[in-house]
Formats: sequence, structure tokens, C-alpha cells
Amino acid sequence: MDHPRPVPVPNPLTAPYWAACGRGELALQRCGDCGRFVHFPAPACPFCGSAELPYERVGGDGVVHTFSVVHRAFLPGFTPPYVVAWVDLPEGARVFGDVTGCPPEQVRIGMPVRVHFTELDGFGPLPHWRPAP
Repeated sequence: MDHPRPVPVPNPLTAPYWAACGRGELALQRCGDCGRFVHFPAPACPFCGSAELPYERVGGDGVVHTFSVVHRAFLPGFTPPYVVAWVDLPEGARVFGDVTGCPPEQVRIGMPVRVHFTELDGFGPLPHWRPAP
């Protein structure tokens, strides 16, 4: 029996991220003091400790920094093999996500990717990365 994928549960810290996804946008926290992007959402900047972390829209283009091919499902709703990656954005951010739209064996470090969103039943749009045209 196929189990559904877990549904994210937004909280005050992550709600702006998910709201941006709902608009088809990618938004990340950016420290108001040191200017660095923070991903995953955090209550304080891991670089300087500031609590000034408003969300800022980013363009959604990037390149694969590193990746892993997952061959064993750890959560329901994820069918192996699938690729998870750290993606470097030109804005200076590094984000985590899955790479879709190509076989796992085609993913490479340095590969250009673009964010896209798919609808998760009972939740809304989730961001994913796919090869850029």
C-alpha cells in the first residue's frame, strides 16, 4: 500500500517560506545585519547571531553544489531512487531540495537547475529543482 507523503506544518518561523511557495516564488531568510542568506529557516543567524531575518525573494536559478542519490525510502511518499541536493544560487544562498525531471544518473555537480513547484494534495505548492533549459 502506498502511503502519502507527509504534509509540511508551517509555523511562525516557516510560514513566510510556504506563503512564497504558494505564490510560485522562492523566498529565503536574509540576515539584516550581516546580509547572508539562511536556509533552512532559523530563529537567529548562524553566522552572526542576529534575530533580524526577514524573508527575501530569490530568482530560482542555481547550480548543483553537491548531491546524493537516495536508494532507500526513509519517509512514506518518497519513491527511490531520488536525488537530494544542495543548490548554489547566484544571490549567494545555498538551498536544499530534490532534483526532479531527469534520471538520477544524469545529475552532476555544476549542473544548472531551476526551481519549479508541484502541488502536494492537502497542502499546496512544494519547491523542487530540475535541469535548466
